[in-house]
Amino acid sequence: MRAENHLISALRTASTGREGDVFAIIPGGENVSFGALFAGAERMASALVALGVQPGDRIMVQVDKTIEAIQLYLGTVMSGAVFLPLNTAYTGAEVAYFVDDASPALIVCDPARQAEIRSIAGAAAVETLDSAGQGTLRARANQQDGFEPVPRDSDDLAAILYTSGTTGRSKGAMLSHDNLVSNSEVLCDYWRFTSEDVLIHALPIFHTHGLFVATNVALLAGAQVVFLPGFDGDAILDAMPEATALMGVPTFYTRLLADPRLTRERAAKMRLFISGSAPLLVDTHEQWEARTGHRILERYGMTETNMSTSNPYDGERRAGTVGFPLPGVEARIMNDGAPVPAREIGVLEVRGPNVFQGYWQMPEKTAEELRADGWFITGDLARMDAEGYVAIVDREKDLIITGGFNVYPKEVESLIDDLPGVLESAVIGAPHPDFGEGVVAVVACEDPKLEPDAVISALADRLARFKQPKRVILTDALPRNTMGKVQKKALREQYQGVFDDNG
Repeated sequence: MRAENHLISALRTASTGREGDVFAIIPGGENVSFGALFAGAERMASALVALGVQPGDRIMVQVDKTIEAIQLYLGTVMSGAVFLPLNTAYTGAEVAYFVDDASPALIVCDPARQAEIRSIAGAAAVETLDSAGQGTLRARANQQDGFEPVPRDSDDLAAILYTSGTTGRSKGAMLSHDNLVSNSEVLCDYWRFTSEDVLIHALPIFHTHGLFVATNVALLAGAQVVFLPGFDGDAILDAMPEATALMGVPTFYTRLLADPRLTRERAAKMRLFISGSAPLLVDTHEQWEARTGHRILERYGMTETNMSTSNPYDGERRAGTVGFPLPGVEARIMNDGAPVPAREIGVLEVRGPNVFQGYWQMPEKTAEELRADGWFITGDLARMDAEGYVAIVDREKDLIITGGFNVYPKEVESLIDDLPGVLESAVIGAPHPDFGEGVVAVVACEDPKLEPDAVISALADRLARFKQPKRVILTDALPRNTMGKVQKKALREQYQGVFDDNG
């Protein structure tokens, strides 16, 4: 018989008896206690149930980062529903696909987009929540008082996060209560988080890193967070003298290094800088250590697996690697169904309680990537040395990671290929000094008057900004092999210096 809500019970434990203690420090605003955080989440849960939400229903959320958005996440889980966050940059056309695929019972969006979202919502109800934490859903929640979390087992779904392959449309990765709890508990212990920590939280909360790593780990530890709406170099540097930890993507660190206020003295109280979501350059590692005296801890994870590997808290944090498999997680490097010797390249596979339950309504795709014995085929090419350090060498497919966000070339290419005057296109990633990789579109055109700016303008309202090409290169034809396949590797080599002017 079910007795508790598995995830909520775990997240509340560390703050039990500490309801009056501060959880979120809001620069320029009013701090939020643990008690207020969960009381607001209970009101959100009660509002959802009053709107007819049932256990297992999907709640689709595309809103700015606020404490109320965190309360909506917690309230969704409390209600027994499934939290489905979307990148705030997604256009209406992109959101329409997710609505059709997930069939949400409720969509929560910014008030400015309410009419647009309502036009594509189908049978879903639409509520609003703005960048100040106000809106129709907040107003409904304010009329509620208290809520007893709906019991949910460890294997019940807590969230669906959409990811993509390099072909086809996005896939909904189904994450259970135990996927989230087990991984956060391991990270909390492995990275030594306690109630004495103050985490600078500047990550977005629509993906694993900001929501399930930063937020869940802080709650499990009973730690405080300096809660920032997004990356703000001034705010991060202001918070650093009284903080103990920062979780970020490589872009955070390259931008902070460009600020002369980043010094060893400013970082003296910090104990941990964590980086993920994209590879960190060795040069960034070295510069950061020279400036602050701290060695960045790099880790590796995916939407489907949460975190799988991490450099050690104690011990050597090796630049160019993502460390060891986390406790309870297995990792292996495979080639044609067989393990490869140490230091040789193959496809990374992982297995453990962190690995997702499969793709929403895609049993065939699930079977392709999630083996019957629990091993998930990541699609990343990697090597593991004799000591067990894992290094991600390349991506088996052509995924681009820019500023910590995933861009899948096929989606961008299909829109460019439909433009007048375009024969075909190839979208690649090129090294970028700020974003890690910048999106580059190499376009074979039949119209000699076609201009790069025209291609960029045509995509402006159809793709999230981070997916839009930063460079469009026009050419007569794309390079192909004897089988007729476009040679993206050759294009990446040819245009690897396209952003050397820092543009």
